[in-house]
Amino acid sequence: MDHQPKFFENLSGTGKAIGVLTSGGDAQGMNAAVRAVVRMGIYVKAKVYFVYEGYQGMVDGGDNIVEVSWESVSSILQVGGTVIGSARCKSFRTREGRLQAACNLVQRGITNLCVIGGDGSLTGANLFREEWSGLLEELAQKGKIDEEAVKKYAYLNIVGMVGSIDNDFCGTDMTIGTDSALHRIIEVVDAIMTTAQSHQRTFVLEVMGRHCGYLALVSALACGADWVFIPEYPPEEGWEDSMCVKLSENRARKKRLNIIIVAEGAIDCHNKPITSEKVKDLVVQRLGFDTRVTILGHVQRGGTPSAFDRILASRMGVEAVLALLEATPATPACVVSLSGNQAVRLPLMECVQMTQEVQKAMDEGRFVEAVRLRGRSFENNLNTYKLLSHKIPDAELPKTNFNVAVLNVGAPAAGMNAAVRAAVRVGITEGHKMFAVIDGFEGFSRGKIKEISWGDVGGWTGQGGSILGTKRTLPAKYLEKIADQMRTNNINALMVIGGFEAYESCLQLHEARSRFEEFCVPICVLPATISNNVPGTDFSIGADTALNAIVETCDRIKQSASGTKRRVFIIETMGGYCGYLANMGALAAGADAAYIFEEQFDIRELQANVEHLTEKMKTSIQRGLVLRNENCNENYTTDFIYQLYSEEGKGVFDCRKNVLGHMQQGGAPSPFDRNFGTKISAKAMQWISKKLQETYRKGKVFANTDDSVCLLGMRRRNLVFQPVAELKNETDFVHRIPKEQWWLKLRPLMKILAKYKTSYDVSDSGQLEHVAMHSPKEAETGAI
Repeated sequence: MDHQPKFFENLSGTGKAIGVLTSGGDAQGMNAAVRAVVRMGIYVKAKVYFVYEGYQGMVDGGDNIVEVSWESVSSILQVGGTVIGSARCKSFRTREGRLQAACNLVQRGITNLCVIGGDGSLTGANLFREEWSGLLEELAQKGKIDEEAVKKYAYLNIVGMVGSIDNDFCGTDMTIGTDSALHRIIEVVDAIMTTAQSHQRTFVLEVMGRHCGYLALVSALACGADWVFIPEYPPEEGWEDSMCVKLSENRARKKRLNIIIVAEGAIDCHNKPITSEKVKDLVVQRLGFDTRVTILGHVQRGGTPSAFDRILASRMGVEAVLALLEATPATPACVVSLSGNQAVRLPLMECVQMTQEVQKAMDEGRFVEAVRLRGRSFENNLNTYKLLSHKIPDAELPKTNFNVAVLNVGAPAAGMNAAVRAAVRVGITEGHKMFAVIDGFEGFSRGKIKEISWGDVGGWTGQGGSILGTKRTLPAKYLEKIADQMRTNNINALMVIGGFEAYESCLQLHEARSRFEEFCVPICVLPATISNNVPGTDFSIGADTALNAIVETCDRIKQSASGTKRRVFIIETMGGYCGYLANMGALAAGADAAYIFEEQFDIRELQANVEHLTEKMKTSIQRGLVLRNENCNENYTTDFIYQLYSEEGKGVFDCRKNVLGHMQQGGAPSPFDRNFGTKISAKAMQWISKKLQETYRKGKVFANTDDSVCLLGMRRRNLVFQPVAELKNETDFVHRIPKEQWWLKLRPLMKILAKYKTSYDVSDSGQLEHVAMHSPKEAETGAI
């Protein structure tokens, strides 16, 4: 089925007018979405209007509905909340209000609306669309508009983007603002952990989520909380006893603190609320522990959007404009969203109905159903949390007599420790004996290997770097010694967590199987590198944390220029030959250009970029940002580009340069990396267990097929195990990057948002799909 490629620049918005509004509770990243809609709309020559103060502004009209220019959305990418305001609006709920709103839109010729908000806002938009023709006829009868206008503006198209920190909307893996809210929660938890540790305290944290436990659940996963209360999964009868037993057991294991996370809408199995105060009183009365309550409140809505939310919102903004341009009177109102790493369009009302189904299931006490309706990502989170937080007593554990070793290889990446913790705990639960290898394959060859227990990995999720220690050394030169160690310690399976070196190492072990039978065991690679340059996966553990470090620095650097007149910054990022960090950092920080190895450039292009910036600086724009990947070109160095820009920009702007260096590798892991690391590691461990059973013959493990050395990666919508031998053909070993990289498709998006004319292939943009009710089996393959 060969379709003609579809290019964004061939779609015409001439004669169309798009109104963009934010409604309901605010969420970080809404501004990034507004910016993308405005710039993409203007790019295809449509008129774009801000509707200030949500639906209230639409009803009030006047100065609340204003045509905007390219510059109107300059410098809002890094601002939290919404710059066009949001308000709860009673009058839009009445027909009179909607009549007035329709009148205001028609007068400006706006028949395309992009609504950024929660399910309430989107339901309102859909009703408005259904009533549209009736409203116009009524306006014509009242003489407010003429018959010509009724014909000309006969249809209203609506596209929704879900902006909600609760992630409570069915059909979307992540809503705009969720990741940033998790950042706020995790920052607080990390800070509280140090004080709790000092005083041996128990902390009860209340997070937002009246009807949805996503924030509570994921933050509990990301900080290894002792107990979590969420509305979708109330605790069983007698939970008070089990919770107190667990807390005191943890104290007995020398754990100096307990963290309990409560969603504000938490309930017990009789639908009675469980409040943070109630939990605190219980702990104090039963155990006498020094206990404090912290209610996070609106802090979670505040602050600057995370890199993930900025990229998500920018991608969704493009998709929204595309959907509006392609809409016909017959297409239903849709929402644009992400499924895995794929943009999709879903019928708005199907999503709303499913979201309401969850609430109904909860009200009626059908909690298993509620979790299933929330979607596979939620269900995965819950199952992983249950696996990792409750230690089964040793006497009840199965005994498999298998020994599994875990090691880190390559450069450190944030989130590695979360992956090790999950592997160790899932391994122990499955009945294996877990071993930790210190300092990668080099340490392995020297016998630096020890058994590791459930308690040893407590508190690891939030730690940056690699606690086990990691080395870049490949196993090839130590094969004999490593085989000896595998034999001595009777190691039956390996989990290798690391970057390109980890992938290469496992290829070497795979190729050495013919000489060393010790390597004929199941081996799994988990991609963990800030560069995100491992073949077979869209994302690597650690890349999100590095991206946030880059974006945060870019924000600060841009701010430093706000006092001076017209300045351009040249910023060098890491990544080896892989341009992921430079490209995605540029998209998330609103840069003017990103130089990467994958897209060759010459002096003419550099010249064009300088001229483009010079033109820009002649308008109201005061500062420019240029990112350069460290290895993008051996001659056009950061210094060269800095000198070129300085010389050519004389009299218009001045120039500064900044090499970000190793700060990109450091820092506490972001919520995404903790969660991603934890979940893929748990999944990999289950795969190892399955392979061990399959390959156990006559008292020993013998695995020599290609599919027993796999890399677990996220590909578009699914997590897939791929034999490293098959990934060989997809790899450029000289430059240590995959031959094809998905994010290169987002390059034109960055350029268009920076006001360049370019070709943008949108062939794989979302077709309208239906909200799939997933089967329980599918939850296992599913999303992050």
